[in-house]
Amino acid sequence: MSVETRHHTLDRGRSAPPDELRRRADWIRLKTVELIDQAGLGHYSSTFSCAEIFATLYYHALRLRPGEPEWPDRDRFLLGKGHVATGLWPVLADLGYFPEEWLGRFGKVGSPLNDHPNMRLAPGIDFSSGALGHNMSVATGIALAGRMSGHDYRTFVVTGDGELQEGQVWEAVMAASHYRLGNLVAIVDANGFSGAGPTSDAMNIEPLGERFSAFGWHVEEIDGHDVETLCATFDALPDPGSAKPVCVIARTRKGKGVAMMEQAPQAWHLGLLEPDQRDAVLLEIKGRL
Repeated sequence: MSVETRHHTLDRGRSAPPDELRRRADWIRLKTVELIDQAGLGHYSSTFSCAEIFATLYYHALRLRPGEPEWPDRDRFLLGKGHVATGLWPVLADLGYFPEEWLGRFGKVGSPLNDHPNMRLAPGIDFSSGALGHNMSVATGIALAGRMSGHDYRTFVVTGDGELQEGQVWEAVMAASHYRLGNLVAIVDANGFSGAGPTSDAMNIEPLGERFSAFGWHVEEIDGHDVETLCATFDALPDPGSAKPVCVIARTRKGKGVAMMEQAPQAWHLGLLEPDQRDAVLLEIKGRL
């Protein structure tokens, strides 16, 4: 992407070929491996499951002005599962929110880029995240503020399915429907796992679609790795002035894109690849680029 493009408005529904979005998703995986390697620890498999979601949102769907991160009419984006911010930092640097040199400080003391996003340190972050479960509530408040102030931005929030075990999430889901917030879009990265193991073992949250529908949301359930479907779903979102909040349940695979992580997703929720493993993983990803 050219410097000139970076500093112009990125309108909703802009053209981004599916092949480019697929490459972007693998580029996000590649950069994630590199950043975790320099930091000494990080979340691989959780980040890989939402790589196509990040790519499609930032290179296709979100209305942004990277050169003007506080633009009042930008779409808002909140990362509920904040431990996957490692995959977001390369995207924000690429779009021009901050110098790419910042990536070299990821995970180091005093760096604005860490394992979880901090809105006070990094441009392009609309709200911080740490303990999971609160960003759905914050997104609901931001969407309501947009409605009350007459802005037509949408507020997007990405959550993990394990995060939906938090009771605060469902209070926000209920409130969003009550306030008729059609400008709110929740994307559930439904990869079937949380940090403690399969989500169904810790606290079953299925059937997700029926649960969100029961709270008055419009629900779309899709393959979260299919960029054509992701694009079509975001392109077909109801008008921000509509009455029903939207939940996109993106069925994904934890560790997607790296064979050994897909086979043992929980083992790679948090960790560090040995040098030989890292080299093999990088080779596997680069083979698709």
